Amino acid sequence: MKDPYVRKARADGYRSRAAFKLLEVNTRERLLIPGARVVDLGAAPGGWCQVAAKLVGAAGRVVAVDLLEMAPLAGVRFLQGSFLDADIQARILAELGGPADVVLSDMMPNVSGIASADQARAAELVRAAIEFCREALKSDGAFLVKVFQGDEFSGLLKELKGVFREVRTIKPAASREESRETYLLARGLRPSGFTPASGRSR
Repeated sequence: MKDPYVRKARADGYRSRAAFKLLEVNTRERLLIPGARVVDLGAAPGGWCQVAAKLVGAAGRVVAVDLLEMAPLAGVRFLQGSFLDADIQARILAELGGPADVVLSDMMPNVSGIASADQARAAELVRAAIEFCREALKSDGAFLVKVFQGDEFSGLLKELKGVFREVRTIKPAASREESRETYLLARGLRPSGFTPASGRSR
């Protein structure tokens, strides 16, 4: 409770302090607009879902996924299961009813305490989310994903730049100062087969 964002989350009715990270990014980037279709990966306990559902409104659609249970939220369709499961991904697409305008990923693996192993597992989740964006995201859509500074960071950044036209690093004020987490915001899918080295599609 010494954390000001924890206190503010409770006061404002948000399920987690992470809501303020998304609110800050959205104020700067205007990702979530009325009527948008949004996918929230790693959604529990639902802080980002609360923000997304409020901003996209009744005309929008929010589909959330997590291994953990999540209490129901108005305006949010929640799917419990592994995002890596092909059946879950198919259900996400069915629930969206069309290409996503925004894919959000705050996914984290179960932490082992071994930094190198945890970073590698987190990176694999990011890569899986990137592949999902190729199938589910609009060509001019946006992808906001949590990553960690470390051995995997430069490789993930390079991969994102190979898939999206614009990639930027964002460190919201609500991220704990001591945390190695940061966020990458990617916009505009490149054509399939694009190779970063040549700048052309194969």
